[in-house]
Amino acid sequence: MRGLLCALVMAGLVIPVPQAAAKPPEKTAFELMTPASSVASRTDRRPNAGGIFDPVARKTFISWSGKAADTYVQAYDHRTGAWTAPKKIADGESDPHNYPTMLLAGDGHLLIFRGMHNTRTVISRAPRAHSLDGTWTDTEVPAGDSASYPMPVKTADGTLFMFYRETTNELDPGAATDFRPMKYIVSRDDGKTWKNSVQLTGKQWAFGSLGRADHMDEVYVGQLRYLPSSGRIQFVYTLAGGGPEQHKHDVYHRNVYYLSFDVHTLRFHSAAGRDLGTQVDDAEQERYLKVVETPLELPGGLKSPDYILQVGTQREGKPFVTWFQFDATGSPRDFAGAWNGRNWEVREVANGLRLREIEPLSGGTWRVYGTRDGQPGIETFLLENGREWKPETVITTPKPVQRVEVIAGFRDPARILATGASSARDVSVADGDIYVAGAPHK
Repeated sequence: MRGLLCALVMAGLVIPVPQAAAKPPEKTAFELMTPASSVASRTDRRPNAGGIFDPVARKTFISWSGKAADTYVQAYDHRTGAWTAPKKIADGESDPHNYPTMLLAGDGHLLIFRGMHNTRTVISRAPRAHSLDGTWTDTEVPAGDSASYPMPVKTADGTLFMFYRETTNELDPGAATDFRPMKYIVSRDDGKTWKNSVQLTGKQWAFGSLGRADHMDEVYVGQLRYLPSSGRIQFVYTLAGGGPEQHKHDVYHRNVYYLSFDVHTLRFHSAAGRDLGTQVDDAEQERYLKVVETPLELPGGLKSPDYILQVGTQREGKPFVTWFQFDATGSPRDFAGAWNGRNWEVREVANGLRLREIEPLSGGTWRVYGTRDGQPGIETFLLENGREWKPETVITTPKPVQRVEVIAGFRDPARILATGASSARDVSVADGDIYVAGAPHK
């Protein structure tokens, strides 16, 4: 039997893991703060750049989407334990895709990035270093045209990258509506000027596909993660499109993929280390990047896999990814895929959870944050090297949560930012809470 299981792993097949008997949750190791109540609207934000700890100011800064998807920021003073009142920075134009993401530039100024759904990139800049105070300035970035889903990163030398998905038919009406590849913009002067990947590499896109028979030519990146030690950015993503019979936006989702990007050479690589150059196409992603193949179907009427995915590293530096799919009843099934040097070992590790975010601990162990539909609370689990899964604790929240993000460079008690679920999809309704949680002061 052991030999058979090993053969299944080597073949890249899914290995169901029996679920342990339920046990009472451990006493939470987190304390919860509520910086703002009944203010959050529904958002499509990814687990990336929602907040940051500034060691100079000794403050944690967070951003979130309020009514009409307007952008708000707040600050937590670690010396006094007090939060500032929500400060509106910019209009969201009533679109849940127009969520904010936040970085601290090398000159100490906070930057808020928004991909104004399918249209343009807008960057808001704080007027004072290490502060939210004053009137912020908005700048449209022509190099990031027709952008959605901004994913900004600051590298070790202060270079700023922002990856985004381009809606190509906004620029070229002849392009199919389900052709939406990934691109990026780069700044080496703290966000004052930018160049895009086309200008830097001469390639039409950074990674994506065009002309698939199933029309799955839209990229949904679930998460990216910068590794300063290697100068690489890791990505995990799924595909979307109309399916084989139509060109239509985001009808189906399909498959899970992994790749990495060298911030110095602007070249992409597979988990096996294969150099894929400055542009990745469909033949390459299918041959070298696929973690798992999923059916082209709508289980329970839902798109599967979900577009919220996570990426991390094992103890030896090899990647792993996590995601969830849906069964025929519409219930989530939770998976982890670990690269073993030759192929991906894929396991079903849990069920019923929407996996929201992962946090590195030590020795290849990561904390996984998950929620259950319609229920308050954030459940946490420990995942070792993308393989061994065990329950940890529960962070108690008064109301359900829709998004969780680990705060960059966090300092407890402000470790994670959690956006409470709004009671309606339309962003004219904003009644979710904003939570921040972390280990208590000792």
